[in-house]
Amino acid sequence: MRWLVLLILAATLARAEGEAAGHFDYYVLSLSWSPTWCALEGDARGSPQCAEGADRGWVLHGLWPQYEQGWPSYCATSASNPSRAETRAMADIMGSSGAAWHQWNKHGRCSGLAPGDYFDLSRRAYMAVNLPEAFRKLPENLRLPAGVVEESFLQANPAWQPDMLTITCKEGRIREARLCLTRDLKPRLCGADVVEDCNLRDALMDRVR
Repeated sequence: MRWLVLLILAATLARAEGEAAGHFDYYVLSLSWSPTWCALEGDARGSPQCAEGADRGWVLHGLWPQYEQGWPSYCATSASNPSRAETRAMADIMGSSGAAWHQWNKHGRCSGLAPGDYFDLSRRAYMAVNLPEAFRKLPENLRLPAGVVEESFLQANPAWQPDMLTITCKEGRIREARLCLTRDLKPRLCGADVVEDCNLRDALMDRVR
């Protein structure tokens, strides 16, 4: 019965695809721990993001328009699709031009912005975060409470409050840090469907390659 309740809840949170662009309440800035993505997906794809020496830590997963409950996706927009040059220019913080294209297609359309403006806003949001440096210096893979990762972000960004940030896990690994932002990129409290943290006490954090 519990799985049925969760399924119904998930269906109510994500709206039907194809909503009108520009109608949303706030943004979620999602930062992916690149070594986790590589271990779970990227290595199997042979992604250059995951090569030894690539030196990728927290990368920009995306800037996601969000409702107070739920989120839009694949919105109807009159904006043109991004050029290859625009997506390629985001590879330095997103890992690849393909990742930039996917984020535009699923989330950027919903911002109501042109692709160049959406990518500029995404870069501004990413660059405004003080990324904890300690995790980039791990000599080997480490197990730690997920709360330590959250606390590291809060210490590096003193203006943030705990419920403005959430840490997610996948398959026992630290996966993402998600920060909630107003439409003008000021940190704000997350909605109830975003704020729940990973509570693992021994989450794996893979070292930067």
